[in-house]
Amino acid sequence: MKLIINGESKEFEEAKTLQNILNELSLDGKVMAAAVNMEIVKQNNWSTYTLKDNDKLELLDFVAGG
Repeated sequence: MKLIINGESKEFEEAKTLQNILNELSLDGKVMAAAVNMEIVKQNNWSTYTLKDNDKLELLDFVAGG
């Protein structure tokens, strides 16, 4: 399965949930917001949201600044 994550193409062996991808990429706890194909996925749905081949993910982390 191919996914585009923050503009970068990545290959995975099988269909996975959004939470599985975050865990596999060691991003669990670091990502604050996620969008799949330009639609926000609520954090409480990440463990059940199944990704499809060629989905485009945008994973965002909020950074404090000033």
